[in-house]
Amino acid sequence: MTEMTPLSALTALKEGNARFVNGEMQKRDLMSQVQATAGGQSPYAVILGCIDSRVPPELVFDQGIGDIFTARIAGNFVNTDLLGSIEFATKVVGSKLVLVLGHSRCGAVCGACDGVELGNLTATLANLQSAVDAVQNVEGPRDSTNAEFVKQVAEENVRQNVQAMTVRSEVMSDLVAKGELAIVGAMHDVATGRVTFMD
Repeated sequence: MTEMTPLSALTALKEGNARFVNGEMQKRDLMSQVQATAGGQSPYAVILGCIDSRVPPELVFDQGIGDIFTARIAGNFVNTDLLGSIEFATKVVGSKLVLVLGHSRCGAVCGACDGVELGNLTATLANLQSAVDAVQNVEGPRDSTNAEFVKQVAEENVRQNVQAMTVRSEVMSDLVAKGELAIVGAMHDVATGRVTFMD
């Protein structure tokens, strides 16, 4: 991984998603990878994604065992615990890229748009409220019946959490400033499997 850069890490994920979408995934000997990584790991990227069963990062980006760290939580938002985990991945292990991966038709985003309250989920969805509030110029109802509103909230949530990585983490902010880390956002389309990377 010492030869991997933030740019080459991003390129690797883009190429992996292209293979996934085109049905050209690499053949892997997973048990061989288990044995090869038993003594240590050096994933080149961290994916912060949603728990949605349709968006498994290792498959979506055609990655093997030991290639990427994955952190998953409904609504793909970052909190203190996840920040600590990602700081470990980047500063200690040396991952070169953090990707915040949102997706279409996200149940958590829909729930936040609808103001759903249900047990501990209420507190979880509260983490997406700032993205809901930030989306203003959309015609129609401000709830999950409005597909365009949901789409824009999901994208805004990704943007806010990309920014939060460096705002809330001095460790990652320092790595980015040194050119040793990139933090980017992307959206996964659950209908096509294609990932669109944000600028």
